[in-house]
Amino acid sequence: MNDLSYMARFGARLVTNGYGILPIGPGTKKPGQFKRGAWVDYPEWNRHAERPTTDVEIATWSAWPDCGVGIVGGAVAAVDIDIVDSPDLALRIEQLACDRLGDTQALRIGKAPKRMLIYRATAPFRGIKRHPLEVLCLGQQFLAYATHPDTGAPYVWPEEGLADLDITELPEITAEDASAFLDEAYTLLPEGLRQRGLTTASSTAEHLRSHSQIGTLPAIEAALAWLPNAELDYDSWMRVGMALKGALADAGADLFADWSAQAAKDVPATTAKAWASFKPDRIGAGTIYHLAMERGWQPDPGLRLDGSVDPEVAHPAAGLLSRLSSHSVETDDTPINPPFTLAMPDGLVGDLTNYMLNTARRPQPLLSLGASLCAIGALMGRQYRTESNLRSNLYVVGIADSGSGKNHAREIINETFFEAGLSHYLGGNKIASGAGLLTALHRQPAILFQIDEFGMFLAAAADRKRSPRHITEILDNMTELFTSAGGIFLGAEYANRDGSNERRDINQPCLCVYGTTTPLHFWGALQGANVVDGSLARFLILPSDEDYPDENIAVGIRQAPPALIRDLQCVAAGGLLQKGNLIGKTADQNTTVTPMIVPMTEEARARFKALSLELTGELRAAAGTACTAILARIGENSLKLALIVAVGRDPARPEIDLTAADWAIDFVRYFAQRTMAAVERHVADTEVEAHLKRLKEIIRNAGAKGITKSEITRASQWLKSRDRNEILETLIESGDVTTGMRETGGRRAMVYRIVR
Repeated sequence: MNDLSYMARFGARLVTNGYGILPIGPGTKKPGQFKRGAWVDYPEWNRHAERPTTDVEIATWSAWPDCGVGIVGGAVAAVDIDIVDSPDLALRIEQLACDRLGDTQALRIGKAPKRMLIYRATAPFRGIKRHPLEVLCLGQQFLAYATHPDTGAPYVWPEEGLADLDITELPEITAEDASAFLDEAYTLLPEGLRQRGLTTASSTAEHLRSHSQIGTLPAIEAALAWLPNAELDYDSWMRVGMALKGALADAGADLFADWSAQAAKDVPATTAKAWASFKPDRIGAGTIYHLAMERGWQPDPGLRLDGSVDPEVAHPAAGLLSRLSSHSVETDDTPINPPFTLAMPDGLVGDLTNYMLNTARRPQPLLSLGASLCAIGALMGRQYRTESNLRSNLYVVGIADSGSGKNHAREIINETFFEAGLSHYLGGNKIASGAGLLTALHRQPAILFQIDEFGMFLAAAADRKRSPRHITEILDNMTELFTSAGGIFLGAEYANRDGSNERRDINQPCLCVYGTTTPLHFWGALQGANVVDGSLARFLILPSDEDYPDENIAVGIRQAPPALIRDLQCVAAGGLLQKGNLIGKTADQNTTVTPMIVPMTEEARARFKALSLELTGELRAAAGTACTAILARIGENSLKLALIVAVGRDPARPEIDLTAADWAIDFVRYFAQRTMAAVERHVADTEVEAHLKRLKEIIRNAGAKGITKSEITRASQWLKSRDRNEILETLIESGDVTTGMRETGGRRAMVYRIVR
């Protein structure tokens, strides 16, 4: 059995043979995309009709699981005989197609007796339908290599498949040929199969009025001069033609004819037919301008590029624009995330965080807060619980660049725990194996692990293909332990022939993990599967907004305040202030413990109820996406943080009130939103997708001023020139990036700017 997807097996061969291809989601007939570990619809697939499939796209799609292959209509046309109940009639119409249109070897059968015959279009034309017969072409697609959703079997090519046929080997047909064939074939249909109806077609002018890429004739002429038609390939010729019509409508016909005539192989009649068939949807002046700028064109400052605005009519926002023009565009960056002000909770959480900040050479408030929550959560382990039996086990990752001071919080926790006699709550600096993690928890059922370079650790633990089993078991155990804090974790069973390897069970384990890492290492370690399976959702991801805060040069030798030490001991003792050898001692792993139930005020309960209703609506709206795993954990993590804050305020008589609930919900919600946005921007399943997202981030980080091609090249020297150019073209075609002009060193240069 071949484990490679259809795309991996046939995609490159089809493109080599001249076909435009599309990724098809498994079990469907629709173009799809594999994002964040899940298949989703691909509504923008039509753009692939306007340009050739790139090597970057082939490599990306080939790595998507069970990816099927679709063929883009336009250069090819497909006769679809959708007759189910009469095999003889289906064969008669197939024979008629061969007689009238040419005897093609490309016959595809999915669910017999239905069948499809593939031809080459002389010029792209709109699909023509005479139900149950249809000729698919421009703006449509069909499956070539995939599993049929009804039969569960692959599509069959009884003679020659398209992967073995060059596009030039297909018989050539025109729109007139297709229409005449359908008219004749329709007469063979019994009355019961015929469908009555009306068809409408919008004029070019109507189409253009809704188009967003209208250009001006002087600007298009100037740009086209930089695009000589030196025997261009068919796809490039088609792309320029469609862009010209999208930019100028029928006013561009003569321009296209003159430009086409530059090639010795030009046939005026074919050019005219192609022009008449063009119905561009997402292509126009922007494509012409971009192609010309790539080749050195610099628009004259007085040249009007946008043909959708009447130059004689004042812009409706002219007053506002004139006021804005006094401000530099370089300071006009729109914040990606909603406004949020980090507030420190009162009680022990705030006290420990403030001690970290006051003694830090480079204070990191967010990372210090995350470390404090984890530390106090570990001390509370097996001592406190919510009314719904949630515990204080937390997984937190603090993200900041190297040299930013992210290690200071870990040093403070180590020092204060040792001084308070609570060092047994500290796990080692590294976790060497899944078994090692369980051994530590068996020895100390409530424990805190603080892991530096967490991104590198995660990269190894999440890589099931290359990492040994004892490493990948760490992440598996962490995932299971997270949900076992309120019950019993049952250890693995081994052969245990000599009695030395018995199963290790842990009653109410409380594992807290605080990791620090750099952005590149953390996001580079993740794949879409980690998002979908909930591994990532269990972590609170806290990215620092200030990698290099002002340095506090006054810090020196430090001594923890006695009150802070007493409060840590009090929490570890369950609020009972044990004395002597009992301070901070935890019941062993097999002892049944009965944690204190922390009550909740009615106002706080109403707040969490409202949160539940909000999240239910958001989960339903996000169904089928990878965001659901993160959304589903917001309520749980919010309640855990509210519990920790409440115990930190009063370990003896804790209560979750509205202020604790509001703070926890706002905090978790905000950073969950940032995590979901970061997943979309950073997490990739293939190397090619990772390169695309890294390049997109380089452009995003340049802000509103944009970034030149040479600056992009210097910032992405890990990319080959060809790959870089293909990625930039893909980003522009998808609408993620736009181009413009900027004064640079006394001259105008093309720059790239992020759109979304």
